[in-house]
Amino acid sequence: MSIFSSILAKILPSASAATVQPEASAPVASGAPAPAAPPAAITLVDVEALLDGMPGAKSLNWRTSIVDLMKLLDLDSSLASRKQLAQELSYGADTSDSAKMNVWLHRQVMTKLAANGGKVPAELIA
Repeated sequence: MSIFSSILAKILPSASAATVQPEASAPVASGAPAPAAPPAAITLVDVEALLDGMPGAKSLNWRTSIVDLMKLLDLDSSLASRKQLAQELSYGADTSDSAKMNVWLHRQVMTKLAANGGKVPAELIA
């Protein structure tokens, strides 16, 4: 499992679940249109409230630090893991500048959480 998939699974488990297969339907009379499938319900997860409610959140600065966010989620926050995450998210700059990379990673993770059903404060999104 990729590092970003692990982050997604811990914060938005429904977004990382397998796609639901359509149910088999009764035969349709010839010439009659097939019934439309109901749209999938999207439930927004309040990322800020979820993370603030996790044990240890008060002692970590997850709002600005990718390291603290990963620690809060009980994931490996080592430089090697962050470089792997940077590769997964297509970071185009030099990964030896870890401060710049960390800021970029945090913004990208928050942006992708928002794109996958997370309600993320606007100031945390790139």
